[in-house]
Amino acid sequence: MTSATKVESVRVRFAPSPTGLLHIGSVRTALFNWVFARQHGGKFILRIEDTDTERSKQEYEEDILSNFKWLGLDWDEGPDIGGPFGPYRQSERKEHYEKYLKLLLEHKKAYYCFCSKDQLEADRQQMLVEGMPPKYTGRCRGLSLEESEKRRSSGEPSVIRFYTPETEVEFDDLVRGKVKFDASLMGDIIIAKNVSESLYNFANVVDDELMQITHIIRAEEHLSNVPQQILLQNALGFRKLKYAHIPLILNPDRSKMSKRHLDSSVNDYRAQGYLPEAILNFLMLLGWHPKDNKEIFDSEEMVKEFEIKRVQKAGAIFNIEKLNWLNAQRIKKMNNYEIAALLEPFLKEKNISASQEFVEKIIEAERERVKTIKDFIELSDFFFKLPDYESKMLVWKNGTPDGTKKALAESEAALLEIPKENFEKETVIAALQKLVEKLGRGEVYWPLRVAVSGKQASPNPIVIMDVLGKEETERRLKIALNKINQL
Repeated sequence: MTSATKVESVRVRFAPSPTGLLHIGSVRTALFNWVFARQHGGKFILRIEDTDTERSKQEYEEDILSNFKWLGLDWDEGPDIGGPFGPYRQSERKEHYEKYLKLLLEHKKAYYCFCSKDQLEADRQQMLVEGMPPKYTGRCRGLSLEESEKRRSSGEPSVIRFYTPETEVEFDDLVRGKVKFDASLMGDIIIAKNVSESLYNFANVVDDELMQITHIIRAEEHLSNVPQQILLQNALGFRKLKYAHIPLILNPDRSKMSKRHLDSSVNDYRAQGYLPEAILNFLMLLGWHPKDNKEIFDSEEMVKEFEIKRVQKAGAIFNIEKLNWLNAQRIKKMNNYEIAALLEPFLKEKNISASQEFVEKIIEAERERVKTIKDFIELSDFFFKLPDYESKMLVWKNGTPDGTKKALAESEAALLEIPKENFEKETVIAALQKLVEKLGRGEVYWPLRVAVSGKQASPNPIVIMDVLGKEETERRLKIALNKINQL
């Protein structure tokens, strides 16, 4: 019907629907496309599939664009920057779909179907009774264009169906190898509501041809769309594309991935304090494994080492602990100033005001315990405000309130001797050494830990006191003494 365009370089696309916030599962698909394009010196195209006019919203498109920028997945052509094959929103490309729908209708490769829902359901039930796979019977195939136009003109509801050839569709998937489908089991698929409203599969086929896409890299659940798309390509005289279907994401028990993680939006992960580099590193390893046991990659290393033949067929396990570990490794490599900058919005959200120097001291004290940026706030809140705690927490294991009172009082006296300007880790340790030798390490340091943090789990009390300074340490010790006196 039309001559196929010859395309020399690699061109891939990620085509999200703006019907919700960008979720983490979609980012993995986009990442594989982005890495493949960058590795081959090709183009990564961002296309917005907004044919679902009822659910598509501008705010969701903006969310997709802003989160891609935050992740560092830049695109070469798209709705915001344009390109030689625009526009890049399907809602703005209807004339293209209409052109090719009319061609299929004129060449009798598509036709109008007037079957009601009741009729279709009755046909379906009859096929099931006869032990046949349910599909469209083709009862409207033989209608002439004239009769179809007459029925449409009278207002009778209709859709456009593709005349599906009863043939075997075979293609080589770059991940799964040779794949075959029996198209005779499909029936004549619906490709449009009318010439002005095409459906997903048809619009995709037209856009991929006109945008000169060469490779389709997407999730495994789209594998069943390939035979329909290939048959449409053949009917329209379009180029043959290369396909790669990446594995499903599974829970650790290998059950289907729960929506709690997979459909969590990128915004959710940002709000938890995950770093974009860690998210991409984690997603890259969901379904692909390098030649060695290396686990930490930056974007340049991903592009250099990625091989699509090393994408696995089996499902990829989503292990949140692995993401936490990767994020923690990224944080450990950052300096205190960089982390403080990332902490700023989290502090503002909690209405916490603190000096840069104080925040950086806290970061130094906590960096080994945190997994996400938000952890700094949740684990270090006591630095900013001492939480209320039960008096009995101050007592060490099998100790007594009187023994704890003695340990706190003598600790306070020893710390009072340190000049304010010299109040730091080394001097605090030295001041408490004799008391530790006399009473025992636990009897001294446990009540100090609770007194300065209000928590059972916290950094070493010496570290906490060094961050707080002498005045705040003394204030918290007085609160502890008041509490122990009440026991």
